[in-house]
Amino acid sequence: MSEELIVARGLTKKFGDFTAVDGIDFSVMRGESFGLLGPNGAGKSTTMRIIGATSQRTGGEITILGKDPEKFGPQIRAHLGVVPQKDNLDEQLTVTQNLYIYGRYFGLSNKFIKGKIEELLEFAQLEEKRDAKVDSLSGGMKRRLTIARALVSEPEILMLDEPTTGLDPQARHILWDRLFRLKEKGVTLVITTHFMDEAEQLCERLIVIDRGKIMAEGSPADLIKRYSSKEVLELRFGSENNEAVADKLRDKCERLEVLPDRVLLYSEDAEHVLEEIVRSGLQPKTSLVRRSSLEDVFLRLTGRTLIE
Repeated sequence: MSEELIVARGLTKKFGDFTAVDGIDFSVMRGESFGLLGPNGAGKSTTMRIIGATSQRTGGEITILGKDPEKFGPQIRAHLGVVPQKDNLDEQLTVTQNLYIYGRYFGLSNKFIKGKIEELLEFAQLEEKRDAKVDSLSGGMKRRLTIARALVSEPEILMLDEPTTGLDPQARHILWDRLFRLKEKGVTLVITTHFMDEAEQLCERLIVIDRGKIMAEGSPADLIKRYSSKEVLELRFGSENNEAVADKLRDKCERLEVLPDRVLLYSEDAEHVLEEIVRSGLQPKTSLVRRSSLEDVFLRLTGRTLIE
């Protein structure tokens, strides 16, 4: 049987009268890539801080590597690699110096760290930047260095809190490739994100979380199959006309959602639906047929888009 590295039952975190994490249950298996998908403010980062043994829970239970983080925080943190939302590198030091100092923080020997630095520079594609100061690096390079730094101690679990926020598409895909490599080596990944394409690409299993509650759990493919139709037709009639035409469209699809800028029609054959709409005399300004995504799942579960 697969080993559960993280187990949460009824996990709750409150800040005064505000409940950031509201009695959630989940588990993370050794070697899997597990995601927490939701909008900003959903409770993802708070959950990550509890897992990282840097924030105490208000209620419920959680174990990481079989231990309670409130009793065994230092022991747990020794086996975690943490990549925060914002890079916290020392910008006045070089790439190599950042890796070396972080390794010494964990009490690793000079010999081990020097060998590990070479491995991590190759992994992060930063060999040519080894002696460059961090403040001269691009955003994507800094992100890769932050991940490399988190791997110095060879952690069992790598926690990544919105790892690609602010990166351009090319930098995101390079980072995804680095994370795939880690997964292939057996590193357990715990990832928070509000990008549905990122969750689909990186996560074998995930929870959809909103306002501190779990709305659904499963693999990306399973969630899309369970909560959405095969295809989506996006139509734009103009912001002042979207609501007006919505009633004329409801009988042409399985489900319809009206957003401020567009109308979404869910169907097994979106092209056929579009043909019917055009034949009926309606003329959308733009139309797009695409497959269903996790954002459609989130819209179905919560009535709002992932990024508002």
